[in-house]
Amino acid sequence: MQDFTGGGIHALPSRTTRSSGDPEFDLRIRQLVADWGGDEQLSGMTEELIITALKLARDKVGVADMKLFNRSLREMRNAGRVFAPYRERRKISVFGSARTAPEEEEFQAAEMFAARARERGYMVITGGGDGIMGAAQRGAGRENSFGLNIRLPFEQRSNETIEGDQKLVNFNYFFTRKLHFVKESHAVVLFPGGFGTMDEAFEVLTLIQTGKARILPVVMVDKEHGSYWRTWNSFLAEYLLKLGLICAEDFHLFKVTDNLEDAISEIEQFYRNFHSYRWVGERFVLRIQHAITDAAVLELRERFEDIVGTNPLEQTVSLPEEQNEPELADMPRLVFVPARKNFGRFRQFIDAVNVAPWA
Repeated sequence: MQDFTGGGIHALPSRTTRSSGDPEFDLRIRQLVADWGGDEQLSGMTEELIITALKLARDKVGVADMKLFNRSLREMRNAGRVFAPYRERRKISVFGSARTAPEEEEFQAAEMFAARARERGYMVITGGGDGIMGAAQRGAGRENSFGLNIRLPFEQRSNETIEGDQKLVNFNYFFTRKLHFVKESHAVVLFPGGFGTMDEAFEVLTLIQTGKARILPVVMVDKEHGSYWRTWNSFLAEYLLKLGLICAEDFHLFKVTDNLEDAISEIEQFYRNFHSYRWVGERFVLRIQHAITDAAVLELRERFEDIVGTNPLEQTVSLPEEQNEPELADMPRLVFVPARKNFGRFRQFIDAVNVAPWA
């Protein structure tokens, strides 16, 4: 399972240390979980879920809050079950307006992009509605599509490509839906859209910028010669950057283009050698598919001295703390303790690793 937090989830203990406050109840819960069966590695967390539910029942949170907690967990469980058989497939989340008509250039660009992504082995995740979502779903095809539909009193309905498919998931809450867009994706692509598209764009950039979600390709795609995302980019530069509300390195967290091949290449280049990363304490551990030369490691050390600082940058094997990801054990690692955490620079570091010569 990929950890969308960059190791934060994997670093959590598997066995619970929490108690209901009643040792006898703790034993009963433990026995209940054992009798139910399932993965023994998950038993501690299952016990903790039950304890949390029991405590909620005593906290007098109210019916509305209990419904919210209960329904949220059910939605997340259902979505996790739908995605589980496709864990090994890379996926791209595609956003854009639900109101874009099929004759518009943006619609056609989204359909062509999704078709090219499918040809390169990617699956596509959309909101399951019409417009850009329907275009991307059509381009990817039903077999290679997921739809994360939101229940709204107007406008949103499932598009004809994904309607009735087992990979269509219906959500009542935006926050559970948005979690799965980020959690299940290996890249995010945004076409022109309204408030929802802007929300998704700033949400994913905020999560990456603050380190709450792993770095992944974020590509803003327009129709040929379109100005939508160039205008948006100019706003960031003219206002947010000049006011000191973001830094120049943040512009490396995304790419603006009106060329579909450039959009696909941005994603494929990101995974040329890079596989994933996680935090092990204060150490930044980058997993790569192929070891790079010693000279390349030295060059990285010098080029990224501002984030590496005086700490060593080493190419090594998996760390003992990574034992809970045995499927990645054979991959080489680049490890250092950052002198400062600037995720725009970390993205540049990943890009540099991807073009570094292999050993």
